[in-house]
Amino acid sequence: MDYKQAGMEQRTIEIASPGRINIIGEHLDYNDGFVLPAAIDKRIRLKLMANGTQSRCTIRSKGFEGVLEVDLYSLAPSNENWHNYILGVLNELQKMTQSVKGFDCEMETNVPAGSGVSSSAALECGLAYGLNALFELGLDRWQLAHLCQRAEHTFVGSKCGIMDQFASLMGKKHHAMLLDCQSLAFEYIPTPLDPYVLLLLNTNVTHNLAASGYNDRREESAAALALVAERFNVDPSYRNLTLSMVDDCEDALGEVLFRRCRYVLEENKRVLEAAEALKKGDLARLGELMYLSHHGQQKKYEVSCNELDFLVDLARGEEHILGARMVGGGFGGCTLNIIHKDHVDNFVAKAKTAYERKFNIALTSFVTVPSDGTALQ
Repeated sequence: MDYKQAGMEQRTIEIASPGRINIIGEHLDYNDGFVLPAAIDKRIRLKLMANGTQSRCTIRSKGFEGVLEVDLYSLAPSNENWHNYILGVLNELQKMTQSVKGFDCEMETNVPAGSGVSSSAALECGLAYGLNALFELGLDRWQLAHLCQRAEHTFVGSKCGIMDQFASLMGKKHHAMLLDCQSLAFEYIPTPLDPYVLLLLNTNVTHNLAASGYNDRREESAAALALVAERFNVDPSYRNLTLSMVDDCEDALGEVLFRRCRYVLEENKRVLEAAEALKKGDLARLGELMYLSHHGQQKKYEVSCNELDFLVDLARGEEHILGARMVGGGFGGCTLNIIHKDHVDNFVAKAKTAYERKFNIALTSFVTVPSDGTALQ
């Protein structure tokens, strides 16, 4: 039945949904750790309208390019990657409610895809938030975050933690967020950066390990946790482990799992120190911790790549940069730099020249600020 004929009103909803940065704490959200993300001012904008059908959905995209047409009652994974983020959200909503009906969606994005600033979470959260408003589903932001996380697990196949969806939905202008990924308690922390700014340098590479490597790291960290927890008869959570426990299990863990386990515990400590530094306005200490974080991701968790390491090493030689590290799941994407605002242009020009000479790849960049989360426009 055409539900428009039944007297249901057509409505139009406009949504802006941001990407995110993680100041420090990569790969900790699925390991019961702490993370320090912020929504950014790069956004996916969606316009949704009920189209009067029971189940026909049409999504047009300017940023991802192409049109997706789908029936709510016949959802299956697609060979087109960006389709699966949408299909996953629709699939999870169908499990929860039959109140979603046919709709048309137009969307445009300026969130760089594949850059480690979670364009995927921006897309998922924007669509879920918009449909929640359009069809008055009554879901709160935490329900939407978990729904989008499940969508990524099932239809995309990436076993992500909750951080990306949380940051996109919960962001607050001029604030980072310290999130406890075990309890889901969080606090907003002001980010008084002036005269420094947050500069992202995009390697414009995504290596083949980006998807498989992420899931591999999750499995490796889980295997390491299980071994140490069993050895010391504690509940299997990284919160219950100490570095001395891990060191005692070095032989049993083997070289790879030992490095993974050490990284998780060391990075978790760095996140808490970084949050305190940010509260005190100690940007120099925050920058030091970012460099240490990158070293851990490079040498112990092994999720960096030559292009990212090159840009972080380049930043180390600049007195006007307090800290730099890779952001996102790894194997490509962006580095995040805390740099004095008066030296951005000169450093970007220097980095572009050096990077293109080294890798024959064009480097892109943008300055961002902590921003509000997904919202109606």
